[in-house]
Amino acid sequence: MSDMTINPVRQAPAHPPRDAHKRAAMAGLTPFIDALRVPPVLRPGRKEALRGIDIDQTTTWVRLHSELPPTKVWAYDGHYPGPTIEVRRGRRLRVNWNNRLTGAHPVTAFEAKQAVGAPPPTDEPGRRGDGTLLDGVAALPPWTVTHVHGAVTGGGNDGWSENAVLPGDTQRAEYPNDHRATAWWYHDHAMDITRWNVFAGLTGMYLIRDDEEDMLHLPSGRREIPLVIQDRNLDTDAEGRLTGRLLHKTLIGRLDKEGKNVTQPFVGPYTLVNGVIWPYADVEACWYRFRVLNAANSRTFRLRLVDDATGVPVTGAVWQIGSDGGLLPRPVPGDEELSVAPAERMDVLVDFARLRGRTLRLVNADPRVAYPDVMQFRVGAARVPDPFVLPQVISPSFERLTHGSVPAHEHRLIALTPPGAVGNYHPEMWEMREVPEAEVRIPSEGVIQIRGADGTVRTYRRTARMFDDALGHLIRHGDWEQWSFLNLGGISHPMHLHLVDFQVLARHRYPADPNTPYDRDLGGTRAPLDHGGPEPISPGDQGWKDVIQVPPGEMVKVIGRFQGATGRFMYHCHILEHEDMGMMRPFVVMPREVLKFHHHAPGGHGHDGH
Repeated sequence: MSDMTINPVRQAPAHPPRDAHKRAAMAGLTPFIDALRVPPVLRPGRKEALRGIDIDQTTTWVRLHSELPPTKVWAYDGHYPGPTIEVRRGRRLRVNWNNRLTGAHPVTAFEAKQAVGAPPPTDEPGRRGDGTLLDGVAALPPWTVTHVHGAVTGGGNDGWSENAVLPGDTQRAEYPNDHRATAWWYHDHAMDITRWNVFAGLTGMYLIRDDEEDMLHLPSGRREIPLVIQDRNLDTDAEGRLTGRLLHKTLIGRLDKEGKNVTQPFVGPYTLVNGVIWPYADVEACWYRFRVLNAANSRTFRLRLVDDATGVPVTGAVWQIGSDGGLLPRPVPGDEELSVAPAERMDVLVDFARLRGRTLRLVNADPRVAYPDVMQFRVGAARVPDPFVLPQVISPSFERLTHGSVPAHEHRLIALTPPGAVGNYHPEMWEMREVPEAEVRIPSEGVIQIRGADGTVRTYRRTARMFDDALGHLIRHGDWEQWSFLNLGGISHPMHLHLVDFQVLARHRYPADPNTPYDRDLGGTRAPLDHGGPEPISPGDQGWKDVIQVPPGEMVKVIGRFQGATGRFMYHCHILEHEDMGMMRPFVVMPREVLKFHHHAPGGHGHDGH
């Protein structure tokens, strides 16, 4: 098995094929020799759920690949990823998240320096290239707090980042689970160090079941498999051999004008699925259901299933039936690549009966990726009885929202700036408020003007840019709100709102840095940003979401209802390095009767009007 031949991955016609075998050999590990692990499932009974279950965070050792020494990780209940929690809709669950971690932090943080004119070495295994260890990471204590991503629960149960606990202490939380069937996930959310705590292994899935899902008779049991996808790097010894130790290697680049250092988000050469590097899975020739989660720090995976013998993409066998917030109204063909950004989930069906006896590879079709393989499927040759038939309608209860179908609602604008805004050399997230043009000096720092599709120019002033700035978003419980995310340049940001599911109303093009009226030196626009037309919303993004990709040069409008819980929550970019470096802001949901008397009661945040 160790000298098996790996055929090249054939990319889309616009991209040249890659020699995956040679690339994997350069990475020092043989792909597809380790079986996919499936995390254990926790299905607490009704009484047990109300009494509370204990999930211990422990330090343990796992093998990420059979050719590696054991790797020290932080894990939930000793499993990496943690056990899959499974509950019925409406059944409350109490969890004691017990911090039982011991020893030093299991992650080595290394900052490589970008050589002049050289490509970023972020995809190279080990510490290749000039760089230094990041001071202070080795001394970090096991300070953790668990957030159930997607859960509708009170602010005191949400895993507030600053409410992390040290070893010997417990975070107690409860989850009403009054939500349509979906896949949530849980992970560490400790302030300033989420990128390293999640990297250390603190991740797991959380599934909700309901009657609508049951009626579909979807593949279940051993034919329903979570796929928790992450990328990692590994440290090397003095002789350049892989040690198995987790290496968070980032790149320190420079802005040309300012000469200031900018830390790039982590991307690594090794793709793990359920904690195994480039695993294989033996599957029968029938339908399977895969609950796909991108749990990477920053990498977006453009997933495609290809034939191992030819590299040709598979057609007619892959269907997406759900997104972050639950089932889609109808199945969406997955013949093209499925783009899944950090924290996004996809509910995917694969008809392996069409592929009987074949070997397939799941690859990352992004042509910039040095090592595109994700995992391998080996389809059995025997015919297998399978009563499942793909239904034409997945969720009869689904209702597609429009701006006109939602009651009167607040409008908010959040600008995502490229590195180089005045006083900060990382991307930022600005809360904006519409103001009369006469109230501000134009151009000036923190002021953005936008010419919408109707030709009207609107002026916005920044009201917050850092996490600790004054609270800006006070929301009445039960209200609908439209949030518009405008990416002024740089990279795509996966934006996540705690507490609320939303739908994407629209995508619109606007100029992006560097060819834009937005001036990084100024930190504002020197002329209005002109509307460049609408962009299509992909079928997979037309369902319920809690994370949305916002590419540079786009404004993405989402709408949702803030109901089911009150308290202090947050929204942020789910690139963990960006989140830790300040792209995170609080918001508070309060009963409208109470908010009426609040000293900072909301009083009209304007209309984005685009």
